[in-house]
Order: sequence, then C-alpha cells, then structure tokens
Amino acid sequence: MNAFYFILFVVVIGLFSGIFFVIQRDSLFKVMSVKNQIKALPTNTDVLQIISTQPKQSQIQNGENTETTIPTFGVEDGTKASYSAVIKTGKGDISLTLFGKDAPKTVKNFIDKAKSGYYKDLTFHRVEDWVLQGGDPKGDGTGGGTMQTELNDLPFIEGSLGVARRDDINVSNDSQFFVTKSEASHLNGKYTNFGVVTKGMDVVKDMVIGDKILGIEIEDK
Repeated sequence: MNAFYFILFVVVIGLFSGIFFVIQRDSLFKVMSVKNQIKALPTNTDVLQIISTQPKQSQIQNGENTETTIPTFGVEDGTKASYSAVIKTGKGDISLTLFGKDAPKTVKNFIDKAKSGYYKDLTFHRVEDWVLQGGDPKGDGTGGGTMQTELNDLPFIEGSLGVARRDDINVSNDSQFFVTKSEASHLNGKYTNFGVVTKGMDVVKDMVIGDKILGIEIEDK
C-alpha cells in the first residue's frame, strides 16, 4: 500500500508540474509577443504625428492670410470698384469710367471735388499732341494741393485718365488731371492711373488751351 500511495503521489506531482509548466510557457510566449510588437513600433511616432499635422496647420494659416489680404483700399474706404463720370465742355461730353478698385483715394478725391462744383469753369491749361491736362484752380499748372500717389499695374493707353505730379513720385497733385490722346507707356507705374475715356475722344482731341470745364457729373449706380 505504501508503494501505491507513493507512486500516486509522484504521478499527481508530475501532473501538476506539467500543467504549471504549460501555463507558464503560454504566459511567457504572450509576454515575448508583446515585447516584439513594441520593438516593431517606430520610436519617433510622436514626431511623425507632428509632421503629419503641420501641413494642415500651414494650410489653415495660409487660408487666414489669404482672407485678410483680399480686401483692397477701395473696400476699406467704402469706394466702389468703378464709377461713371461725364466731363461737360462747350464742345461736347467726355464720358469716363473711374477705377475705384485700383486708385480708391484718387477716385474719391476726384468725385468729392466734382460733386462740390470744384471743377466748374476751370480750364484745360495744357494741350499737346499726346495729352490734355486741366483742373488747375490757378489755370497755369502751378495750382492745387497734394495727395499720395496711387501706383497700379494699369497701362496708359489712349484715353487713360491720370494725375499730374512733380518730381516726387510719391506725391501727386490733388486737382490737376490729364487724359492721354495716345498710348503712353512711358507713364506706366510712374503716375496714378485712375480712369479711362469710354466716349468722347474726339472731344478730347478737339480741346485747345483755355477751353473750359463746365462741370463734372458723377453717375451713382
């Protein structure tokens, strides 16, 4: 009997030992598998995430910058993109389109003076084969105040409306304006270009020194 119980005891111990070994082995395999998975992960995961989000942040910033740069001076000054005006003379009308978007301060100044009657009975004091100039309160090319030049990319073509100035490119006259009778590319980027003749170039070319401006009408649309 003693031998039987001894053998039984050994068998039970062996059975429990085997079960314990299998459990420990499975646990060990799981631990090793997890470790291997951790080693397989990139060590710079955070950096990759930051890099992947940077383009999105950049796009958002660029979008904000684009939105803030869209408004022009015209929008800020409450000036419309364009206006229609008519210079009344004894020889006929000169119809204009004023570029409020491209030269808002100049257009606003011109409109304010026109509406106030400032130009009434002033003369065209300069007439040459390529240009007609007027709007000087003194009538000799020396009158008028000053204002900031507004340069833009508009070319001076036949019928372009510009602002007179002296040597300083940044300072223009606030009352004298001119109309080109032909293409004048030498003025491009050097003088404020704020409008164009849409009808009446024959009248422009018929003007002589001393002809009067009877008035300038602004068509508000």
